[in-house]
Amino acid sequence: MYKEEELLPISALQHLLFCERRAALIILEGLWQDNVFTAEGSILHEQTHQIETERHGDLRIARGLWLRSFRLGLIGNSDVIEFQKVSDYQKDKMTVSLYDIEGFWQPFPVEYKRGRLRSEESFEVQLCAQALCMEEMLNIYIPAGAIYYGKSKRRLEISFNQAIRNKTEASAKCLHEIVSSGVTPKAHNQIKCQSCSLIDICLPKAMLPNRDVNRYLDEAIAKGGTNQ
Repeated sequence: MYKEEELLPISALQHLLFCERRAALIILEGLWQDNVFTAEGSILHEQTHQIETERHGDLRIARGLWLRSFRLGLIGNSDVIEFQKVSDYQKDKMTVSLYDIEGFWQPFPVEYKRGRLRSEESFEVQLCAQALCMEEMLNIYIPAGAIYYGKSKRRLEISFNQAIRNKTEASAKCLHEIVSSGVTPKAHNQIKCQSCSLIDICLPKAMLPNRDVNRYLDEAIAKGGTNQ
């Protein structure tokens, strides 16, 4: 069990699974830089959180709810939690009572992402972490959630099976181990680095074996000069 001051952002799990160095740069060193992809994602999340609660018959939609797990050492807020009303006879370990509202309600977390519909492990782990936080807070079981993709305007339902739960717990543990070590992992230049908003901070090419740092800096300065 972790203490309040040891809780780490749920969103860091997404960065961790993309790249452990990226997660460390953000969490340990407090570094951040936007690119077009992160900027579009931020706008989508801001729009999502503008309305706090919606009601559509037997569906309640809550936005921006704070979640935490002392077992996993995570904290953060949700994009959307849908609460679907169920019949009284369906009351079980998957339902909760809502304040000042009759009946029993089943929560269903929805995480908003930019881009087109696709399977992305880092997104699924982030979503599962939200579910695990709610399970701990509410003492219930949440079987599934969904990821909504802004470009496609479609969502992909995710089943929180044992495999994704194990991956989420292992990722949370890994994140805490990196933070506890206080050491930012070394860079490894990969194709995915080109889409990372922190590439100019991380400088993965400078970390290539036998790479002459002075030559790298000269090339970077020259390249910058041609763009002015």
